[in-house]
Amino acid sequence: MKFTELKKFIADGGGGVFLLQGEDAYFLSRGEAMIKKAYLTMPELNFVSFEGESLKGQNIARLTDALSAFPFMAEKRVVKVSEFYPSESDYEKYLKPFIADFPATAILIIVNTQTKKGAADLKKKGGINYFDCGKADEEEVTRWIYLTLKRAGIAANAEVCMNIARYCLCNMSRVSIETQKIIEYKGGEGMLTAEEADGLVYKDADYRIYEMTNAVAAGNYSRFCEISGELTSRGMDSMSVLNSLFSYMRNLATVAGSRAGDAELAKQLGMKEFAVKRTREQARRFGADRAEKLGMAIYSAIASVKCGEITQESAYRQVCSFVFFGQRGDIA
Repeated sequence: MKFTELKKFIADGGGGVFLLQGEDAYFLSRGEAMIKKAYLTMPELNFVSFEGESLKGQNIARLTDALSAFPFMAEKRVVKVSEFYPSESDYEKYLKPFIADFPATAILIIVNTQTKKGAADLKKKGGINYFDCGKADEEEVTRWIYLTLKRAGIAANAEVCMNIARYCLCNMSRVSIETQKIIEYKGGEGMLTAEEADGLVYKDADYRIYEMTNAVAAGNYSRFCEISGELTSRGMDSMSVLNSLFSYMRNLATVAGSRAGDAELAKQLGMKEFAVKRTREQARRFGADRAEKLGMAIYSAIASVKCGEITQESAYRQVCSFVFFGQRGDIA
């Protein structure tokens, strides 16, 4: 099930074993909080947590014993286990029989940020209620922002909400913080304008690199300087900007020349799937050849700095000249 279905599942009386699995820290923490709010009373007596690494073989009995213990002056006892990846044999021997006759007085929350080779695939096991806490796509995040602002009495059109999602690279931890910032600023009323969102929401450095590369594609030198100036004012030096540009151009060329899907490319490149989608869109406009040539020019400049031939500032100026004025060759 999607994370967004968790609230309804609880409201409909669902219980037992909850598997929250994915890399989005906001969804994981929010899901755990929702389950605890619904079922946990007197946490000092009715809550216990384990680290999954310590629960192997016969030690899994520590988990099942905790779940079997009767709650104190409450309906439920809640047990949480983090990063729990039992082997298939351990699951079959110690967990499957227990889950088949799961105590009505217990709630088990399993919080896993990844999957592990050789481990039992818990999300496919009977009696385990799986909720996907992976990164949400742009549409889901945009909808979340829109509805959250609406509930707070603030109106915002879809484009503004989508921009906020993009500024945060669809990272829900950041999105929730930035949305709360907007709610406090607006005082729970009024219309959120695009200008207000631009001024209030901190733009992720990776998103600013994306914007800066768009400026390169458009030949907009002043916009490029504006963004790079902002990045350097926030702690990035000229070399960091060049390294970020080189990494982006390398990924741009890879995405442009690949037939793999977004999810597969995200795994290969160590990127978020959302970022791959944006990069693919940009690659169509930018062109693989141009991205490759520019990447080689940036790499050459970085190498010259590392060899002590030129300074960081000189390398940065040379790259700018090459990109916008063609002084070191034509990349168009």
